[in-house]
Amino acid sequence: MIVALAGGVGAARFLEGLIRVIPQKKITIVGNVGDDTEVYGLHVSPDLDIVAYTLAGLVNPSRGWGFREDTFHCQEILRKYGYETWFNIGDRDLATHLSRTQQLREGSQLSQVTQNIVRRLGLRVALLPATNDPFTTYVVSRGRRMHFQEYMVKQGTRPKVSSVIFEGARSAKPAHGVLESITQAEGVIVCPSNPIVSIGAVLAVPKVRPALQRTKARVVAVSPIIGGRTVKGPADKLMKSLGLEPSAVGVAKCYRDFLDTFIIDQIDKKLAPKIEDLGIATIVAQTLMKTMADKVRLARLALSEIQS
Repeated sequence: MIVALAGGVGAARFLEGLIRVIPQKKITIVGNVGDDTEVYGLHVSPDLDIVAYTLAGLVNPSRGWGFREDTFHCQEILRKYGYETWFNIGDRDLATHLSRTQQLREGSQLSQVTQNIVRRLGLRVALLPATNDPFTTYVVSRGRRMHFQEYMVKQGTRPKVSSVIFEGARSAKPAHGVLESITQAEGVIVCPSNPIVSIGAVLAVPKVRPALQRTKARVVAVSPIIGGRTVKGPADKLMKSLGLEPSAVGVAKCYRDFLDTFIIDQIDKKLAPKIEDLGIATIVAQTLMKTMADKVRLARLALSEIQS
C-alpha cells in the first residue's frame, strides 16, 4: 500500500500520474480538511473534492477545481437575493456539498461520506480526511483572524500573514485508518502541496507526525516550490511571511524529522547540497507537471525511490 499525503491542485495532478502507475486499490490518500468551510449552510471540503474530481476525470482543467463545463445559475440567483458569492460553487459542485451535508446531518462521519463520494465517482482509491473532528485553518493578518478560505479566495492571498492557527489541533483525532495506513505502508509520498496550510494541516492532527517518524516505510516528498515560487497557491508567500525560506530548502526543513528523500526541480539543483546537509537524500528531476506524461514520470520516480 502506498500512502499519499495530499492538499489540493498540485497533489491532485501528481496523483493523476500515480493512479496510472499502480492500481488504485493500492493507494490510500490522506487529505487536508483544514480548508473545509460552511457555505450557504453546506459543508464544503475543497481539497478532498479537488482530488476526487481530478482522479475521476471530471475536474475543470483550467481552474484545477470544480467540475468541467459547470454552470453557475444557482450563484446568479443567490447574488440576486443579496448573498455574497465570492466562494464560487458551480451547480454540479453544489450537488456534492448537498449530498455531503445531508449525510453528515444523518450521522455519518466525514470519512464515510468521502469514501461514498469516491465510490460513486467510480474511483477505487481510499481517500481519507486527516480527521473527522472539527479542524479549521485560520490565518492572522494585522491582528485579525480569518478563515483560510477568506484569505485565499475572498482576499486573493493579499493580506500579509503573521501566523497560522489550526483550531481543533489539540482535540482532533486522526480519522480511522489514517495512522494504520502510515505505519503499515510500503511507502509514503508527500505530494507537492503547500507545506504550511495543506500538508502542514495534516501534520497538525495529533499523532500523524509521530506516525511518520515511526513508520518503517520510506517517506518521499516532491517539492511544491520551483525556483523560489509555487506553481499554484500561496505557499511561497506564506513561508516568507512566517519567516521561512520560500524555497525547496525551506520545505525540506518543514519535513526534516521524518523525510527520507526529497525530489526537487532541475532549476533548484544548486540547493541539493543544502538539503542533503539536513540528512535528506535529494533527487533532482523535472517536477513541473504540464502533461500527463510528466505526471506519470514523476510518480514513477517517487515510487522508484520507495522501492530502492
